[in-house]
Amino acid sequence: MTDRRRAILTGAARVIARRGVRGLRVADLAAEAGVSTALIYYHFKDRPGILRHALAFLGERADRYTATGEGEGEGMAAAGPSDPRHLLERTLLLEFQDLPEVRENSTAWGELRAHSVFDPELRDELAAAGAAWAAEIAGHLAELCPAAPRTAAMAAAERLTVLLEGLSGRWLSGLLPLEHARSLLREAIGLEIERLGSHPPVAN
Repeated sequence: MTDRRRAILTGAARVIARRGVRGLRVADLAAEAGVSTALIYYHFKDRPGILRHALAFLGERADRYTATGEGEGEGMAAAGPSDPRHLLERTLLLEFQDLPEVRENSTAWGELRAHSVFDPELRDELAAAGAAWAAEIAGHLAELCPAAPRTAAMAAAERLTVLLEGLSGRWLSGLLPLEHARSLLREAIGLEIERLGSHPPVAN
């Protein structure tokens, strides 16, 4: 990705987080990114194109800070990279970091999700991103509970990711303290693992 393209998408994430999707105007985005409106249209063609690419950018940025463990010292216990329970918790709990980039990412994601109620094309993109994330979590759960059916692991992953989004919205809006949000999610992770672990082995 070129520096200018990255600057535009970083600016789009910031504007969406602060003003919502309806507040995203190309002229304001150009000022935020320090580029011309013509350059934005050159890279993204139109406003829907900006939104689609901004959504992908937010997903890639979240993948980076959950994969690298940025801010991992914040409420995360150290463990080896091969510990599947740790990998599962880290993937989910690193969405709860009191860092500007994480706050901005989660807020912009929520704004795009709310806007998708009125934008079927964006809804499809969000659904695909959500399904990929749930599949990643289901993979961690399946490694922890290999006897559980894949459908059960996927259902557990969907419950955990939906809970995370709800807790994140409450935390970001100041309705829930950060540590309490983390505690609730950890408890839910434990319950889902316990439930999956109670399944009898799958017959071959």
